[in-house]
Amino acid sequence: MDAAALRAAHPVLEHTAYLNAGTCGPLSRPALEQARSGWERAGTEGRSTGYYERYMAITPRLRDAYARLLCADAADVALTTCTTEGIVRVLGGLDLQPGDEVLTAPDEHPGLLGPLITMRERRGITIRTAPLADLAGAVQPQTALVACSHVSWTTGALAPAELAGLDVPVLLDGAQGIGAVPVDVDALGCAFYAGSGQKWLCGPVGTGMLWIAPQWSGRVEPQGLAYANLADANAGLRATPWPDARRHDATTIAVEQMEVALAAHDVLDAFGWAAVHERAATLAASLADALRERGRTVAPRGAGTLVTWEADDPPGEVGRLAQAGVVVRSLPMTPYVRASVGAWNDASDLERLLGAIG
Repeated sequence: MDAAALRAAHPVLEHTAYLNAGTCGPLSRPALEQARSGWERAGTEGRSTGYYERYMAITPRLRDAYARLLCADAADVALTTCTTEGIVRVLGGLDLQPGDEVLTAPDEHPGLLGPLITMRERRGITIRTAPLADLAGAVQPQTALVACSHVSWTTGALAPAELAGLDVPVLLDGAQGIGAVPVDVDALGCAFYAGSGQKWLCGPVGTGMLWIAPQWSGRVEPQGLAYANLADANAGLRATPWPDARRHDATTIAVEQMEVALAAHDVLDAFGWAAVHERAATLAASLADALRERGRTVAPRGAGTLVTWEADDPPGEVGRLAQAGVVVRSLPMTPYVRASVGAWNDASDLERLLGAIG
């Protein structure tokens, strides 16, 4: 893998130690060029027949790209605007009844907890929590669904492998998974996997995906059918939804957004996803070790890309690092500062961070 070439493809790294892909990944030059050309084309050509021909062309290409990352069939992958939209479509589409229990972890991202709260208010479900590592053993007879992170957004801990052997369906929030670590939805044993395009895939905000296992496809009702969800949108009241995951596609995603998402994906894909994952994990592990050597308390983590450590004043530490040209983030209601380490980073970024925190 030509790590220097991958780094050079992301202009923010010319002046900044950008370690915040867990929020939004760095935009590459090809993605930026595609954004400019896409909008310019729409402006000069107008948005009529040719514009929608672009839509018809890019949609299956982006779906295929996401499906390959999931080790899934494209027919089972819906295009969404974010991880949370996928979660909402699953929770709203399942026949959850009053008293049904959803088991989750207490420190999940609001993008998962918010939809669960909504279902509790609207349908009377019960929400019970257990630590992420203990979720498999916490399942009870009334548990109708386990909903949790594939990779914890706070510590980088991985969902326990034992979840794959459960008799109840598992919904994985893959916001910190897809693009950051290898994902094989069959091996994970989940029924649903929702992910983001703007984080570790370095695409634009407003892109994402939802995978639904084939055996669950018919048990998740679409949350409102729009033009893109209908197999024959011109059939009037006789129109029916697509028989595959297209019935769960977002109501609309701008053509330009999808083109940029694919361009960003293709930059990383060209270097090989196995190499991208391995390099990012190796760099992250070296940062975690260096922080421990300096006496910092590093949160228990998995073999991934997130490194979280304790600070007396997390927002203050983030601010001081920003002044040194290092971009990380603090995590609300925790003592943590989090660095998101990508394959586009190198040792100089880590040294810059370590030098700034002392």
